Amino acid sequence: MVEEENIEEACRKAVEEDDGPKGVCYCFWGPIYWFKMLAVEMHWSFVFGVVSIYGINQGLGGALSRIGTEYYMKDVQRVQPSEAQVYSGITSIPWIIKPIWGLLTDVVPIMGYRRRPYFILSGMLGLVSMLFISLHSKLQLVCAILALTAGNLAGAVADVTVDACVAQNSISHPSRAADMQSLCTLSYSFGGLLGFSISGVFIHLIGPKGVFGLLTLPAALISLVGILLSEPQVSNFAYNEVNQKFHDAAKSMWTTLKGPDVWRPCLYMYISTTVSLNINEGLFYWYTDSKEGPSFSKEAVGYIFSMGAIGSFLGALLYQNVLKNRSLRDMLFWTQLLFGLAGMLDLMLVQRMNLRFGIPDYLFIVIGEAVSQMIYRLKWMPLLVLCSKLCPSGIEGTFFALLMSIGNLGDLSSSWGGGLLLHVLNVTRIKFEDLWLAILIRNILRVSPLCLLFLVPKGDPNAFMLSTKDEAETSEPDNIELASLIHSVDDKF
Repeated sequence: MVEEENIEEACRKAVEEDDGPKGVCYCFWGPIYWFKMLAVEMHWSFVFGVVSIYGINQGLGGALSRIGTEYYMKDVQRVQPSEAQVYSGITSIPWIIKPIWGLLTDVVPIMGYRRRPYFILSGMLGLVSMLFISLHSKLQLVCAILALTAGNLAGAVADVTVDACVAQNSISHPSRAADMQSLCTLSYSFGGLLGFSISGVFIHLIGPKGVFGLLTLPAALISLVGILLSEPQVSNFAYNEVNQKFHDAAKSMWTTLKGPDVWRPCLYMYISTTVSLNINEGLFYWYTDSKEGPSFSKEAVGYIFSMGAIGSFLGALLYQNVLKNRSLRDMLFWTQLLFGLAGMLDLMLVQRMNLRFGIPDYLFIVIGEAVSQMIYRLKWMPLLVLCSKLCPSGIEGTFFALLMSIGNLGDLSSSWGGGLLLHVLNVTRIKFEDLWLAILIRNILRVSPLCLLFLVPKGDPNAFMLSTKDEAETSEPDNIELASLIHSVDDKF
């Protein structure tokens, strides 16, 4: 063990001391060198898994799914914006209960494998659910919601396994925690940029149901990851001990969650997400309205969201290269404040103030979307790094899923709260008189978490390490990362 650790340390130093690209060449060779460095230190399969799940399935597929679902609810199911907001929250429930999927993949192997069957089954579930929506011409609303929920379930199960890999490597390579979160975010942002850029065109050409048919391809990729994954088989697994393992994992999570270093930032994460009410459905209906709104085409809507993906991408780059070592409280203070101020651009747009300054609607909303998404990404990046450091050894995947589900629960509360606000203000498919008031209320609530910054640590999130009294007794975790990650160092070359 000591010899292997020495070899790994020598490999790490060799990569760091290698003459990386300098000057103008860095623009082209820099990302390649960065990927090479991560592949050497964490193994190429980790990088492949992150890019496949975050970039293609969640980024590209998520962008197509979002725009497709927006138009599917509006034009096919013809629901009100407040109702669409509630249904959006319902279909996201599988992401809220991610710890359950984390426990299953960590504790219950299938046919002797902990990872491969869950990848294969989740990919098949996503493929069938997307085909079900795309092939039915007159699908009832309840069935459509169930199918969309099943698609999200497939994505959540695949996501929790990759999260386990990120959490495990963040603990074993603490100096690369920010790099790994940047890899996840950059993959997601790049995939989202591509997906949003082509979404409007595909919606126009083949309609929302045709887009759901295309989503079978990212779902099939999840199964392919499971098929190609090299994972050691668990022999003589004691299934009669599963209940005890669940009990031990739940006890360990609860013990960790009770610590003030954990529950305080979790509480901040939930509150800051919840109070930022999600009224995106109301804005979307206004964007496409021919009387009250600017009546953007399907292609224009896709390009607008692609600018948001560019903003998110730039935010990840800015954090990775400039801000990753900044104080957590300082980062959250400025990003939360700027996030509230950026929301005022929506208010100016709905009030048509941009036209008074001679700024076209499309240009103004593109700028606003890019700025808002960049700030939102800068707000979440340090919290993601912190969450990866809060995971106790042995249940990294499950506990990281628990932390992320807290944020997803905040998203659900925000979505339902926004739907309630739109309903109270009587914002419908054709009535938008009080949409400006909903935006103003949302913006004021966005800055309210500033008074709760005392809940988060003061220092650099990269330097934070969770300490427990049982740390010395903790054994190495079993099979919580991609199997090829635990091969010997000799297998890496």
